[in-house]
Amino acid sequence: MTLRSAAGVVASIAVSAALVPASAAGAAARPGGVDKATAESFGRIAGVVLTDRTAAIVDGRVKKRVTPPSAKTVHLSSATARSEKSVVASLQQRRKKLKSLGEAYSAGETKVAVDGARASGGRATLRVTETTELTYRKIRGDEPGTTGFQAHHELTFDAVRGGGWELAGIKSLDAMPQINAPAPTVSRAKAEAGAGDMPNAPEASVWPFFVKRVPKDTKTGLDYKAMAAYAEKYWKNYNPAYRKYPLGNGGDCTNFVSQALKAGGWKHAPGKAGDYGKWWYGSDTQSDSWTGVNEWSWFAQNSKRVKPLKNVYQMEVGDVLQADFDRDGSKDHTMLVTYRDSLGIPYLTYHSFDTYRRSMLSLSVMLPLTKWYAYRT
Repeated sequence: MTLRSAAGVVASIAVSAALVPASAAGAAARPGGVDKATAESFGRIAGVVLTDRTAAIVDGRVKKRVTPPSAKTVHLSSATARSEKSVVASLQQRRKKLKSLGEAYSAGETKVAVDGARASGGRATLRVTETTELTYRKIRGDEPGTTGFQAHHELTFDAVRGGGWELAGIKSLDAMPQINAPAPTVSRAKAEAGAGDMPNAPEASVWPFFVKRVPKDTKTGLDYKAMAAYAEKYWKNYNPAYRKYPLGNGGDCTNFVSQALKAGGWKHAPGKAGDYGKWWYGSDTQSDSWTGVNEWSWFAQNSKRVKPLKNVYQMEVGDVLQADFDRDGSKDHTMLVTYRDSLGIPYLTYHSFDTYRRSMLSLSVMLPLTKWYAYRT
């Protein structure tokens, strides 16, 4: 399916996504019951919608589009059709913005896995994991080969009288949006108080784009390449040697960065778990600074293991970036630089919103209100 216009994309979904077997509406009538065929069909329409979003951000072709099976029609509700039209149009504008700044994707591929489905009273919900890979277009020549991510979504379907289903809505389950997701709406929250006399890192600027490079000290004894290699090995397939923390339990981002720093030579600083001058991981627990976003920042500064940077584009491989999405003074997310190109653009790899080599450029375009904190390790 060729992406000619936002309206054409939505129309193609509505017309061609004949995905649900005739028995599906009956399955919805059974509380909690969604049969395998229906769940699979729901997953395929999710693939159609999410692949269309990916196509809107790609300045090239999208691989392996979902082929809808011949079955009863599933169509978008009028509200969802309008919403997707708007999403696709906004993604096309984002593609143009990124291209004007020197970043583009020459190809993309989106796969969808069904995590679970439930139905009750003529309404069904489906949870899916999206895995998308984008190929960087070689504009300067030394961009990474690809960037990839996993995202989680919940789709809602309504049974239609006479058979079939209507896709009533789709929402992201992740707090941090990926590059093919709608732009977030962020309300500025009231600033929270800090933790006593703990050091507060200065906010790092995202402008100007070209800044004087701050070379890393090569005499620290740390292996920054090993940090990056660790993160890029385990960004999607988590290291079973460590505990992992899903989003409902605080997220895994800082735990993951701590693992990578340890792989590159950071040594344990044993002591009480709540002492922000300590940093360690044990067989059954760990220090608060190992897994906590703000706690890691306090330890890293108290221990003099990091130096805050004034601009995010000064970051090098092995440096750490943190984000305060709602600007309330409390940091929300931790990431590691695993690549840097000749123009000076850092690429981040991270957990919780599992992502491989996402550019700082795309993060700043997508999240213009976010406060960033950059650390030289």
